Amino acid sequence: MSHDFGHQTASGHLTVSAESRERYPADVEATFRADAAEVIARYPQKRSALLPLLHLVQSVDGYVTGRGIDLCAELLDLSTAEVSGVATFYTQYKRHPNGTYTVGVCTNTLCAVMGGDEIWDAVSEHLGLGHDETSDDGTITLERIECNAACDFAPVVMTNWEFFDNQTPASTIELVDALRAGRPVAPTRGPKRVSTFKEVSRVLAGFPDGLADEGVGAGPASLVGLRIANEQGWTAPLGNSTAPGADRDSGRTAGRTEVTPDGDEAKADKATTKSADPPAPDRTRQPGAPVSSTGDAVSGVAREVTPPKDTIDPVPPQESEPDASGRAANVSAQTASIPADDPAGTPAGPASADPKTPRTPRTPRTPKTPKKEGS
Repeated sequence: MSHDFGHQTASGHLTVSAESRERYPADVEATFRADAAEVIARYPQKRSALLPLLHLVQSVDGYVTGRGIDLCAELLDLSTAEVSGVATFYTQYKRHPNGTYTVGVCTNTLCAVMGGDEIWDAVSEHLGLGHDETSDDGTITLERIECNAACDFAPVVMTNWEFFDNQTPASTIELVDALRAGRPVAPTRGPKRVSTFKEVSRVLAGFPDGLADEGVGAGPASLVGLRIANEQGWTAPLGNSTAPGADRDSGRTAGRTEVTPDGDEAKADKATTKSADPPAPDRTRQPGAPVSSTGDAVSGVAREVTPPKDTIDPVPPQESEPDASGRAANVSAQTASIPADDPAGTPAGPASADPKTPRTPRTPRTPKTPKKEGS
């Protein structure tokens, strides 16, 4: 069914057919080399162009073919093993012929809770496909996606990485039926139509298709926070690093938000805070309590809260006196520590726990006189 075109072995190695190793036709290879030269010229080290070149291979062949691997290795002075290692690492690189449209159903936590699992079950049964399997007509490749990065529109389905938000089993089945019938399909956000897998692969290789500014870029759920901020008149606080002329007068970079505790910027902040007037007291906060953001306003001044001291019991509770069996075990353990050749039975360890008490020296043993022969 799905892997009649090629397959991935159970161990995950790239398996390519003999057909996929045949050289490109002369005109196709010439075009590929010209496009590849344009891509490689963007990087100071040409081996860095491997990722877009693999997308370029998919824009021509529909998946990462053996001849594509060979040509990438040649152009970038890499071994075919190095190219194959990258091609088998990223899921956007297909190891066997891909469908015209990749339909990915997100079944990660939030989408699953909102119905992603039901969508997957319904579409998988409707198409008769499992994960990473392609329909017999080569139109649809179905994938179970870990996350589509659009949780505010869950459950989400993507077609060639274009968003279809707030889906249901019925709407997703309608989507795949339209794709198989060749009817135009428009995503919820983005361009007015869904491009084919090869067309999208060429865009990922770095050749724009002119559709980037079409359609809606952000949906209503993504803009809720911005709308509320505009209604309430909220604005982001301006710190010293974003004040006009701050980067010129103080040497600090405007807009920089990452400040390490030992950095010059952190020291400057502490000095400024100490010299500035103390902030007005918070009417809803008890003195000494930690500061929490209520959303009403942001002062932009950090207050240090002294953490409570750890409570440590200076004298740990003593164990109870051992019973008769416990005392017998202690005596047995002490006896075991006495060397067998010590007639006095003096332990090898210290004679007393008191360090001031001198240890009693052991009496040296008198060596035995050897017997004479014949006695």
